[in-house]
Amino acid sequence: MAASFSQKIKLGVEGRNSVLKRLEEQFSKQPKNRPAAWFHAASLGEFEQGRPVIEAYRIAYPNHFILLTFFSPSGYEVRKNYTGADYIAYLPIDTRANAAEFVRIVKPRIAFFIKYEFWLNYLQELKQQHCYTISFSAIFRPQQIYFKPHGFLHRQMLASLDYLFVQNEESVRLLNGIGISSCSIAGDTRFDRVREIALNARDLPEIAAFKNGKTCLIAGSVWEADMQVLIPALNKIGSGLKAVIAPHEIKSEEIEAWRKQLSGKTIRYSELKAGMDTAAFDYLIIDNIGMLSSLYRYGELAFIGGSFGAGLHNILEAATFGLPVIFGNKSYQRFQEAADLVRLGGAFAVTNSTDTGLLLTKMLQDDAYRSQAGSISRDYVASGTGATSIIMDQVKEIMG
Repeated sequence: MAASFSQKIKLGVEGRNSVLKRLEEQFSKQPKNRPAAWFHAASLGEFEQGRPVIEAYRIAYPNHFILLTFFSPSGYEVRKNYTGADYIAYLPIDTRANAAEFVRIVKPRIAFFIKYEFWLNYLQELKQQHCYTISFSAIFRPQQIYFKPHGFLHRQMLASLDYLFVQNEESVRLLNGIGISSCSIAGDTRFDRVREIALNARDLPEIAAFKNGKTCLIAGSVWEADMQVLIPALNKIGSGLKAVIAPHEIKSEEIEAWRKQLSGKTIRYSELKAGMDTAAFDYLIIDNIGMLSSLYRYGELAFIGGSFGAGLHNILEAATFGLPVIFGNKSYQRFQEAADLVRLGGAFAVTNSTDTGLLLTKMLQDDAYRSQAGSISRDYVASGTGATSIIMDQVKEIMG
């Protein structure tokens, strides 16, 4: 963990070296009258959240220059070749000098901050240069510093934004309470993104062959802590339930340890070969990146990792395919969609292996119960779409 963190810091420092110089070179090649739109994402999750708006903006304004910046290496390194933007860069550290130079070079006509990573010097410089600023998919809670007595500078950042599109009514009330009225509910653009992902999911015949018509669990973005809950539950159920297991991080030693702990027959995705009888295996472990969102279409239920540790991963990608969603019961309430789906009956928070085993057994034995929970999940995602259109309607009014 420490080595991974150090590597991220190193990548961030190296990535920011001469970034302003590279931006200057890039923008010097552009026609002086070509409008620029700047999108900023903290990391990969925020990028995926903002992607529907970036792509809708590209369709609406094909001649505009789109700049995408990241703060975190985990966003930049994965998406530095994304074709939906004209240029992708690290955001220089938030100093007055950097902000002034950045805005002078880019001269954005409009700037978008995805969710709620805000930088005071950048926002103040954008305001001085009359650039319209929007935050979207933001969600606020009373315990955040913006609403504390000592949060003056943070409130100043929010007040510097021209408009905030938020996810829920509570966020509007909180913003109104600190004197910010330029806000409204648009919803969460992640719903638009996962619907788009579902519509474009890849066919994976090798997964269908492995499944061979049996009920299948998709375990997505799982960590060691998740697997120590899931493995005993799977072992107890036995061959009645197949599972595709997609780790959040690919660590060969960890995968091999899981294989030894699982009592059924296991195979890694990289070991699949043409003509192999993959249906003979109980568990398929994915040892590559990029397949997960297409895997969910082959499942009947999903176990999403993260909430026995650092934080719950994306449950909407599974829910949009109509899968009941299972996850750990630690701190899931801070994720609106997780709390909503547990309340509605489309998701289930489990405490330990015993809970998990009992729930999986019920899902396996009671098709109607499983189907009802899956329908709730699918309908929840469908009802949450549309934020991108609301945001773009206002953008078109602003841009004329």
